[in-house]
Amino acid sequence: MDPTWTTTILVVPCVVVLTAGFFYLYGAIISLLSKTSVRNKVVVITDALSGLGKECAGVFHRGGSRLILCGKSWEKLEGLADELENASDPTATFPPKLVLLDFGDMDSMAAAVAEVLDCYGCLDILIFNSSMKVKAPAQSLSLETDKLLMDNNYFGPITLAKGVLPSMVSRRSGHLLLVNSIQGKIAVPFRTAYAASKHAVQAFFDCLRAEVEEFGVSVSTVNHTFISCSAAPASTSLLWPLLFSRKPGGVSPDEVTAEIIRTLNNKRKEVLIAPSLPKMAIYARSFFPNVFFAVMAAGVKNSAASENM
Repeated sequence: MDPTWTTTILVVPCVVVLTAGFFYLYGAIISLLSKTSVRNKVVVITDALSGLGKECAGVFHRGGSRLILCGKSWEKLEGLADELENASDPTATFPPKLVLLDFGDMDSMAAAVAEVLDCYGCLDILIFNSSMKVKAPAQSLSLETDKLLMDNNYFGPITLAKGVLPSMVSRRSGHLLLVNSIQGKIAVPFRTAYAASKHAVQAFFDCLRAEVEEFGVSVSTVNHTFISCSAAPASTSLLWPLLFSRKPGGVSPDEVTAEIIRTLNNKRKEVLIAPSLPKMAIYARSFFPNVFFAVMAAGVKNSAASENM
C-alpha cells in the first residue's frame, strides 16, 4: 500500500476524534460557565410564560439563580414554577418568585415594579423578553392598536427599566438585557406599528447604555429574526420574508437562550442572531437606502399581484 494512503488513513480518524473532543470540551466549559456565572444571581425574566421565557427560566433555575418570573397569568406562573422545582435538585436551586406583570396595563406598572424590587431587595439581571406583534397595512390599524403596541413593546419595558435603575446604580452593579426583533434595526412593509415600537425600544436601550456605563451597569441588546418552536415552510412569494428565515421554523428558543448566556458572560453590548441576508439588508439600508427602498416596494407590488391572481 502507498505510504501516503497509509498516513492519510491513520491521520484522518485522529483529526476527527480530536475535533469532536474539542467541541465537546468547549460545550462543557460553556455549560459550566453558564452555571457559575448566574449562581445566586437575582434574575428577572419578563413574559416567562413564552417559549423563550420558559427556556430561559429552565436554564437559569438549573444554574442556581434566584429567579423572579413575570407574566400575565398567576395560574400559569404557578404551573411553571412547579415544573421547574419538580425537575431540579431543591438543595442546589431556589424556589422561583412570581410577579404578575402586564406591559399592556400601564396603570399596574408602578405596583409591579415595586413588587419585583421587594422580592429580594435588589436584582442583578433583568431580561426584557415580552413582545406584541401585529401585521397589517398601516391604514387598517386603529390608533388604539398603535398605542397598545407601544405600551407592550416600548412604554412597559422602559417603565420597568427606569424603576429598577436606581437600585442598580446605587449598588454600581447590574445588567439589563433586551431581547428585541431585528425590526428594531430594519423595517419591512405591513409592520408599521410593530417596527416603530421596536425601533423606539432599541433606541432607548442604546442611549441608556452610554448613560449608565459609568455606574457599573451593563446594557445589552439581542436582536433576532423570529422565534419559533415549530418548523413551517418559509414563504417565497414575497421578497422580504427571505430577510427573516434563519431556518424553516425560525430561531429556536434554546439558540436564543444560549446567546443570552454568552452575552451576559461576555458583557457584549449588541448581538444580532440572523443569517447573512438580513445582515446585508441592514447595511444596505444604511449605505444604499434607495436600493433597499426599491426592493421593499417591489415586494409590496409582488404581494398585490399574487393576491389578484
